Amino acid sequence: MAKRRLRIASYNINGINSRLHVLTRWLEEFGPDIVGLQELKCTDDAFPREAIEALGYQAIWHGQKSWNGVAILSRVGEPVETRRGLPRDPDPSHSRYIEAAVCGLLIGNLYLPNGNPWPGPKFDYKLKWMDRLFEHARDLLETKLPALLIGDFNVIPTDEDVYKPERWDKDALFSPQAREKFRELVAQGWTDALRKLHPDERIYTFWHYWRNSFQRDAGIRIDHALLSPPLVKKLKAVGVDRTPRGWEKTSDHAPLWIEVEV
Repeated sequence: MAKRRLRIASYNINGINSRLHVLTRWLEEFGPDIVGLQELKCTDDAFPREAIEALGYQAIWHGQKSWNGVAILSRVGEPVETRRGLPRDPDPSHSRYIEAAVCGLLIGNLYLPNGNPWPGPKFDYKLKWMDRLFEHARDLLETKLPALLIGDFNVIPTDEDVYKPERWDKDALFSPQAREKFRELVAQGWTDALRKLHPDERIYTFWHYWRNSFQRDAGIRIDHALLSPPLVKKLKAVGVDRTPRGWEKTSDHAPLWIEVEV
């Protein structure tokens, strides 16, 4: 059987209907095979299925009014949903996790809680959610399947992943507790795809809308792709497509992408 490269991307679209023009343009120009979307900010009924299908993608989604929401798009076979929400989710009313089998891969797409203000109940919820993710990620590794956890983790792992670390000292995304839980998650046996191929480069995935942050490249890296051992061997490329971040009325994130050979 001939091998081919799959391009898999993660994109926090920050409102799928208000930024549908951005998403459809990016899908047409970049041509990813599989996409995990976060922050849909729409109910299940309001998901723009027809516009997505018109571009050749099949989709599954887990929506929520005004907040959160995740989806998986595929143009290389139907995404077969395997899970909606984490096991023992600390707040099942939040739409933050969806998982599917696609093209021989198991893909978990997530939108991890922000956690601000820190300290406080929102931060406590973030840590509880990370604990549930840790447990489920361990179960995924035990399957020995080629698995991928992608999405907006809302965690800045190291000082190299932020423009000016001192400006984020009081932010939940850069808190010692969240960073430690992320390290523990990766230490289970996952591989941070971007750091695997770009160990020393400053590469960001998010820039605030204010103070010309994108133009100054004053960003942070909070969107990640974690690969299970069987999938690491197939990793060929990884990067961030900064192009749509420069478009009009766009998301404050840029898509993270990987290429794997299957």
